[in-house]
Amino acid sequence: MRFLRRHKGASWQKGNVPGALFSCGDCHSAQGDGEVNGTGIETLMTVTLTLTLQKGANIPELRFITPPGKKLTVADEAGYFVTTAHGPDLFKDSQQAIRYMIDHLSSEYHMTREQAYCLCGAAVDLKISEIVDAPNWIVSAYLPLSIFKKS
Repeated sequence: MRFLRRHKGASWQKGNVPGALFSCGDCHSAQGDGEVNGTGIETLMTVTLTLTLQKGANIPELRFITPPGKKLTVADEAGYFVTTAHGPDLFKDSQQAIRYMIDHLSSEYHMTREQAYCLCGAAVDLKISEIVDAPNWIVSAYLPLSIFKKS
């Protein structure tokens, strides 16, 4: 998964094996979102990361939060919570990304699965986030955080 954004944010990734390592590199100054064909403008960058291990977290696929300002939709005052799914079938990946969002809404906002599904239909945007590495395409489900009341 490539993060095609220049900002502070948070991501959650599943560790698949004990003692797994993390790698970061291959910075681009420009590349179309969705990685259409693998072509990007390579550049030298300095990246600062803070890694925190959350043992026991149930994270089936990559998740991340964007800060406000990207303006993907008119509801972008607070950024987005994003779930992802990957595999060889974009339709099934789209369904799975929505299932992961339903899981998130049910656990974090105490919604029923039906309420969460209805909210997804009204507010979540699907994006193809990576298409070049068949059969491992990535679909992302973007939930605008501005739809929730601030505490």
